[in-house]
Amino acid sequence: MPSFDTVCEANLVEVKNAVDNTAKEIGTRFDFKGTSAAIELKDKEITVFGDAQFQLSQVEDILTGKLVKRSVDVRFLDKGEVQKIGGDKVKQVIKVRNGIESEQARKIQKLIKESKLKVQAAIQGDAVRVNGAKRDDLQSAMALIRKDIADIPLSFNNFRD
Repeated sequence: MPSFDTVCEANLVEVKNAVDNTAKEIGTRFDFKGTSAAIELKDKEITVFGDAQFQLSQVEDILTGKLVKRSVDVRFLDKGEVQKIGGDKVKQVIKVRNGIESEQARKIQKLIKESKLKVQAAIQGDAVRVNGAKRDDLQSAMALIRKDIADIPLSFNNFRD
C-alpha cells in the first residue's frame, strides 16, 4: 500500500556550519571587538551571548542570514527568553525543532480526515504516516498539508509505492 511520512527535521550539519560561520564572523567584525558576543551549538540548542539585547539581535540576524544561505528554513528555530547572566551580560537559548509535536500531529491527522480523501493518517512518534490506495490521493494529501500547515517547516519522506 503506498504511503509517506510527514516529518519536521532540520539538516543539523548545515545548522552546525551556519553557527560556525556566524562565530567566525563575530570574531572578525569591528562592532563586536572587545564585547562578549558569542554563539555556540550543543545538541540541538544554539546559545547566543552578548552585552545587551541589541547585540543578541545582531548575532541572530547574522545566524539567520547564514541559515538562509545554506537553505535551512528559519522556522526550525524556536527562540527562548532573554536571560541575564553575571554582570551586564545576557544570553538567549534558541532550540532547533526536530519532530512534529503531538498537537500539530493531531491537527494534520484531523485535516486529512476532514478532507474526504481516501487516505488514512497515523501518528508514529514524531512523524505522521499517511497511507492510501492510490499515488494521486497521496499527492493530493501532500498538497493539502503544505497549503494548510504553514507555521512549521514540514517535509515528506519514505514515499513508497
